[in-house]
Amino acid sequence: MSGNLETADNFKLTLRAIESCRECEGRIPETNPIVRLHPNASILIIGQAPGIKVHESKVPWNDASGKRLREWMGVSDDEFYDVENVALVPMGFCYSGKGKSGDLPPRKECAPKWHPSVMKLLPYVEVTLLIGAYAK
Repeated sequence: MSGNLETADNFKLTLRAIESCRECEGRIPETNPIVRLHPNASILIIGQAPGIKVHESKVPWNDASGKRLREWMGVSDDEFYDVENVALVPMGFCYSGKGKSGDLPPRKECAPKWHPSVMKLLPYVEVTLLIGAYAK
């Protein structure tokens, strides 16, 4: 990991805090934050929220939309999931649940709570892809 020890510690603490977040407990089916990042990543993909397949597998973009995204990007699964090159950060870190016509939108609490800290930990990002209507 590039950078100094303080940065590495901040990264580990932030990632651990995201993975153990229970902010939405009781308002969604199950808290299960899904994120993949590394301070060396040069590509940042900000998506909407994990769907049920991703929620169950705990692997971001492990569904039909992920397959289409990798094809569109022209990258292999190995390249896409190389955490030191591609950071995968959703707007809502947990599966929001099923709505009347598809999944519910990402919870509004996640991005304001976590994105500022995450962005500070990704100093080498050169390209950011926003995927989906809720990504910003």
